[in-house]
Amino acid sequence: MANLTLELAKIKEEIEGYARGYGLTFFNTIFEVLEFDELNQVAAYGGFPTRYPHWSFGMEYDQFSKGYEYGLSKIYEMVINNDPCYAYLLKSNPIVDQKLVMAHVYGHGDFFKNNYWFSQTDRRMIDTTANHATRVRRYVDDYGQEKVEGFLDVCLSLENLVDPHAPFQKKKQYETPQDEFQRLKGKDYMDSFMNPPDYLTQQQKKFDEEKRKKERYPTEPLRDVLQFLIEYAPLENWERDVLTIVRKETLYFAPQAQTKIMNEGWASYWHSKMMTRNILSASEIIDYADHHSGTLASAQGQLNPYKIGIELFRDIEDRWNKGKYGKEYDDCNDLREKREWDQKKGLGIEKIFEVRKVYNDVMFIDEFLTEDFCLKHKLFTFEYNPKTTQYEVFSRAFQTVKNKLLHSLTNRGQPFIYVSDSNFENRSELLLLHKHEGIDLKLDWASATLENLFKIWKRPVNLLTVVDEKGKILTFDGKEHKSRFTENTK
Repeated sequence: MANLTLELAKIKEEIEGYARGYGLTFFNTIFEVLEFDELNQVAAYGGFPTRYPHWSFGMEYDQFSKGYEYGLSKIYEMVINNDPCYAYLLKSNPIVDQKLVMAHVYGHGDFFKNNYWFSQTDRRMIDTTANHATRVRRYVDDYGQEKVEGFLDVCLSLENLVDPHAPFQKKKQYETPQDEFQRLKGKDYMDSFMNPPDYLTQQQKKFDEEKRKKERYPTEPLRDVLQFLIEYAPLENWERDVLTIVRKETLYFAPQAQTKIMNEGWASYWHSKMMTRNILSASEIIDYADHHSGTLASAQGQLNPYKIGIELFRDIEDRWNKGKYGKEYDDCNDLREKREWDQKKGLGIEKIFEVRKVYNDVMFIDEFLTEDFCLKHKLFTFEYNPKTTQYEVFSRAFQTVKNKLLHSLTNRGQPFIYVSDSNFENRSELLLLHKHEGIDLKLDWASATLENLFKIWKRPVNLLTVVDEKGKILTFDGKEHKSRFTENTK
């Protein structure tokens, strides 16, 4: 029970029982009660207080602290995907908030354990981050704070250049096929004289070298830029290890970005159900309603993942019940009675458990967002109007809204970058390919990225993108940035 008071320990046991009774399954969950500054520290490290030292975590802590101090923001809960699962409670929260947070945490715990996109994550990440921190501190001792932190800056600036699907794929071997050169032909008994072992070895090496120079390498674009650099960039051993650490932690957090709407919606769905049906006392209802409505409120121009997630899960549940039970269910106007149908007949609840298991946010929105749902929840897109210098409603058309939402969720709205050629124009230069999806790159960001890639590749780095519907190659050679248009866009 960690440092829970007797009252909180009793509440935890009660809520865990309700969660299991509803069919939720999760790893053993350990709650820690922290002061606000302690919780801000843990949050700054992404939930892992044992992570390697870096100035960016201090910056995160400063932002969280100022938000709390000025009443702009407050961290109510934090839970991490681990076995056992660790969750943190804010000591100053009233009991009704602690109950809400615990119920919410068990929803997250069920999602972490059962959603497919978390199935390949490291379930001992607390230990792993501690090992990473030990190695980074050792490098600091060996090579100095400035050198190691500077290289970490470079690695973290490139951390989004990974393939989030890499854990589900068989590891690719980025090697050029090693065909044999043509042996000198003759009678079998003359082969050992015409092709002696030393001659064979020397000629094979020459052949392989020439072949490597001529061939495009890799043979097909590779999305996992960091993995390619780890294997083939001319790095020192400690640098390669630091880049590996950054990549591994980035891939650990990737499913959380891929399932933000579903994960928060699922946890909110279950805390709402457990709180209103099982947990709340009469004196706590108003406080709960106030805090729950605050969680689901949407700021102007922003999409609240808690709100869209919980409402879409409820919509799926209602539609599947209505689809099977038809008019009897549809004519039921009592919301409370409708919410009891899942206990009686179960079809809607079975469907949302199925959705929770196999979908991510892109699949979730693409499959289940309907025009009726958009109309009901008044979803729209907005754009900047230069005439009025304000952001204004652009469209309420369902397909426009859906496409905009899907675009923002695909790769977290970031560009798709691939390794295209490691011997570009036969000069051992690196060529990256931007898969253009209709939106141009921010050229200043692209330039900064090329500079940091140069620090790892140690040779000129090129990026093929599209600017004004024309192919354009951006280059950084270590001293200056250059660019040129090209007819090739692949």
